[in-house]
This record gives sequence, structure tokens and C-alpha cells, in this order.
Amino acid sequence: MSIEHILPDSCTSHHEALRLELEKIIGSSASALTGMLRYHMGWQDEQGSPCRGESGKLIRPALCLLSCQAVGGDISRVIPAAAALELIHNFSLIHDDIQDASNERHHRPTVWKLWGTPQAINAGDAMFALAYRAMLGLRETGTADEKIAFSAKMLSMACLELCEGQCLDLQYENLLDVTVEGYLDMVKKKTAALLAVSASLGAYTGGARDELVDKFHLFGKELGIAFQIQDDIMGIWGMEEGSGKSPGDIRQRKKTLPVVYALQHGVGGGRERLEMLYGQESIATEDVPEVKRLLGEFGARDYAEDLAERHYCKALALLEATGLDPSKTAPLREMASFLLQRDF
Repeated sequence: MSIEHILPDSCTSHHEALRLELEKIIGSSASALTGMLRYHMGWQDEQGSPCRGESGKLIRPALCLLSCQAVGGDISRVIPAAAALELIHNFSLIHDDIQDASNERHHRPTVWKLWGTPQAINAGDAMFALAYRAMLGLRETGTADEKIAFSAKMLSMACLELCEGQCLDLQYENLLDVTVEGYLDMVKKKTAALLAVSASLGAYTGGARDELVDKFHLFGKELGIAFQIQDDIMGIWGMEEGSGKSPGDIRQRKKTLPVVYALQHGVGGGRERLEMLYGQESIATEDVPEVKRLLGEFGARDYAEDLAERHYCKALALLEATGLDPSKTAPLREMASFLLQRDF
């Protein structure tokens, strides 16, 4: 499901405008660099031929547009900011794939796998630079220069948090004493920071007052934490529930919330066994069922689901605290339920 399924009827007309904005910013030149970017976005294959490959859900742009609409702003005027958010997200994905040695994304070889690590770094850096070019497009929609400058500052601060979070994530890979508190600090930066600025940037460029912008920022942060925890759960148990996701997070020894909780709160021989498995360079496929059993034995899944629910409820409470008419915030509540796979 992508942005056209998240946005209400009043916003779907801007879906194509966002696509066009992204295509305009990235361009269609025959350069190798542009080719890598267009490939990553799912617009062409590795030979450069046009295609309609699977791409992302455009969650961050959708959050920006819906937040703008909720405060009474003109969505068409914030399309450049929404595009910038999607480009920053994709910059992080290209670099994440390198750092995680991920061979595939959306069922296709990753950029580094096809063109090598040095060129993939170039592609990620280019995506980052293009995000700020996209942000300058706000001038064409009538946004004042000082507002564009502050919007760029908001995005820069979120990018720095994102990088700090990724740094922590990489540090945690070889540690067995990561705490739940440490995990949450990492997630607030790596995942939630960009969702938070997506909501607050939409509200800010939509004309909201400062205190309302702050509430949207907190809403996005709580939603981002819940979203990451949900992703952690699916990364371990998704395959058995028909999601199509394999338990790669276990094989790669990722310190996702269920694992962190079990290593911190597990007892006896089971905990020692879990520490032994996560102390290896990788976990063999045949050991994955045992890891799942131990996580279940220590109540790790129940804990993660409960914590995700708590942050989800906090996000909705912050949305209610804006004091906006519920009809204005309904699309954001619907999006939250979609992200957390809740019935709405």
C-alpha cells in the first residue's frame, strides 16, 4: 500500500504532483549517477529501461501533507517539502543497505550490490543533496525565505538525529548489554526523528502556530517509536503470519526490542543460550526457531506489543491535544492505524 491508499480523497490529487516533483528533482539524464537514483526509486531497471518497480510507501510525505491539511494549510504549497522528506528517507536507505550488507530491497538487488559500495555512497550523498534542492522549491509556491530557512533547519536537525541513531544501531550490533532505555534512545533518533519532522514540517509550512507545531512533532515521534517496534515484531515473527518477511533480523543478530528485552530480563540457562547465540558472528537458519522459542519464553513479544500500543496511544492523545476538529485529524488517525496495522 502506498500514499494514494493513505491519503483521503481530498489529498489524492496531490499524489501525482508529488511523483512529478520527485522526478523533476532527480531528473532523467543519462549519467550513471542519475541512473542509480532512478533505479533505487523503482523507475528504471539496472539496464536503464523504464519500469514500474516496487517502491516505498511514501509514508513521510503523506504525514507531511496530512499534517498540513489538518492545520488548514494548502497542500499544493508544501509538495516540495514532502518531496525533500522522501529524498532524505531514501538517502538513509541507500546507506543503510551498505552498512547492513543488504543484498535486496523491494525484491531487487540494492544499489551497492549492483554498482559497488563507493558508487552507492555517491548515490546516497546525491540523494541527500537533492533533498535540499527540493526544499528550495518552496519559494516557487510562495513560501517566505525566512520560513524556508527555518524549514531547512528543522530538516537538518532531524537528519543529524537520524545519523546519531544509525551510529547507535551499529554500535549495538556487537553488544549484549543494550538496555530497553538505550534501544528507545536509538529508535527516537534513527526512525522517529524523521517521522516527527514530517509531521511538524507539514504543520509549520501549513501555517500553524509554534505550540501546535510542537504537538505535531511529538505526535510524529511517538508514532515513529510505535512504528519501529511494530517493524521489529514483524521482522522476527512476520513470516509465520503471512507477511512475506523472513526472520532476517534474527540471522543478522539485530538488537531489536524483543531481543533487547529478552537479553535484559531473561533468566537461567535460556538467557545464557540466547547470549551465546547473539555472541556469534551470525545466527544459523536452523537456530532461528530456538531464538523465537526463547523470546516467547521470556515474554519478549508480549512486552514489545504492549509497548508499541502504549506509544501508539500516546501519539493519538497528542493529536487530540492539538484541539483541532476531529474531522481535520481523522486522516492522521487513519494513517497511524495503517502504520501500526490496526483496525480503524
